Amino acid sequence: MTRESGVTPGEPFLSPGCILCHQGAKMVLFVTGRCHRACWYCPLSRERKGRDVVFANDRLVESPSDIIEEAESMSALGTGVTGGEPLLVLDRVAEYCTLLKEHFGPDHQIHLYTALAPNEAMLRRLQGLVDEIRLHPPHESWPRILETDYARSAVIARRMGFTIGIEVPALPGLDDLAAALPLLDFLNINELEWGETCAAAMRERGLEPEDGLHNAVLGARKWAENLCADPKVHFCSSVFKDSVQLRERLKRIAANTSRPFEEVTDDGTVVYGVLEPAGAADEFLESLDEDDYAVCEGRVEMAWWMLAEHAAGLPGKKYVVERYPNGGMVVEVTPLDAALQD
Repeated sequence: MTRESGVTPGEPFLSPGCILCHQGAKMVLFVTGRCHRACWYCPLSRERKGRDVVFANDRLVESPSDIIEEAESMSALGTGVTGGEPLLVLDRVAEYCTLLKEHFGPDHQIHLYTALAPNEAMLRRLQGLVDEIRLHPPHESWPRILETDYARSAVIARRMGFTIGIEVPALPGLDDLAAALPLLDFLNINELEWGETCAAAMRERGLEPEDGLHNAVLGARKWAENLCADPKVHFCSSVFKDSVQLRERLKRIAANTSRPFEEVTDDGTVVYGVLEPAGAADEFLESLDEDDYAVCEGRVEMAWWMLAEHAAGLPGKKYVVERYPNGGMVVEVTPLDAALQD
């Protein structure tokens, strides 16, 4: 059996960053889509891959204040800095990490994911700003990992007080990384995932999705089994990321940002009713308290059950919306009649 999120046989070490991810308390700060590597398994979307853009969770960042607002919206206890390659924009990383530490305090835990092997000068720049570094050595370097700059970087980083680990996808040859474990605090293995931008490369290698519901690649767990016997090694499944990590983060955001009339689901999404009135709805709205509804571009948004209760007397289009909190992605739109039948 592999050791994975949500399963704790024995006493495995889980990095501080992973502990907060499990709680949904870690904001994901994507600092650039630029990268010096071209990994065939990279799952980044076309919206981000190769583009110098910044996202805080799924929010496009247009100014540093957007980062703080997003972190506050989920009561973030920490931040994961990722990309692309974050260290290609080291000044930006330092600026944003300084901003977060100054606003939330030194206990705001920050981990950084990098496919570079940072030297001592780079690590000095990150000292006091980044708490945990996750190195991503290229697949072809694994058989000689102790001879690489990644091993040397791990030794220096650990001596400087960073929590240091390796984080890689589940690929054949993982057992070669066992040699590096004495140098590390942890080794994270992410289940290999199918993505729109790496699908062709996956097919070329004879890989296929595990099923039609998830992004996991068939056989990826098997490649991780031997290494996961070590307590420093942690396997993070694709299902866990989708069904637990994301859900817990959405719940935190919903708790802080949902409107009084929105119903928060067990998945952290919000549900509300929408009326597109055919004619004036003033008389109906006057019967409601201010917190019972919102008028948005001619639509009236309110509790779905309130719309259902008054539907017969309200001419116009009526439907129920489920979406991510804080104005996030729409998950489903259901005509009111169909919603009531479910």
